[in-house]
Amino acid sequence: MFFSTRGIINFMNECKSFLPNIDKRSKILILGSMPGIKSLEMQQYYAHPQNRFWKLMGLLCKTPNLADLEYNKRLKILLDNGFALWDVIKYCKRSGSLDSNIYDETPNDISGLLKKYKNVQVLILNGNKAYSALKKHIPAVFQEYKCLKMPSTSPANARYRLENLHQEWLNGIND
Repeated sequence: MFFSTRGIINFMNECKSFLPNIDKRSKILILGSMPGIKSLEMQQYYAHPQNRFWKLMGLLCKTPNLADLEYNKRLKILLDNGFALWDVIKYCKRSGSLDSNIYDETPNDISGLLKKYKNVQVLILNGNKAYSALKKHIPAVFQEYKCLKMPSTSPANARYRLENLHQEWLNGIND
């Protein structure tokens, strides 16, 4: 069992997502499904050392050492480059960190966030679960925004090397 004094993880299988990292300059909203156990423990997006998210964003933001920087600096660099970050799922139950184990999910208020931050034009869904959860809970965004289902940066997606992820994400953003 995992316990948190901040109430983030009440039991091993009850998860709550973080607040969004977004500002008025954000043009691209990257949506994951739900932070994994390591991220929940550390209270940081993509905290698992084998997740390629920060290395990928370093390439996209032309900041090769992004993954090595202090967490708040990484978040600021994302914002400086027009990227926002959040999760589709606000609450769920899950055993372990795999998206395939998510159940009893409740979505975040993505529609409300998009109404507040009107510069966002593109939604990037980091993996299949983020995509399917958005389509299930908030299908209207697919008619209002460019929504890109991208290969997951998770270590569970071993089929994609960092170079392949970079090319796929870059192609999607530039289309």
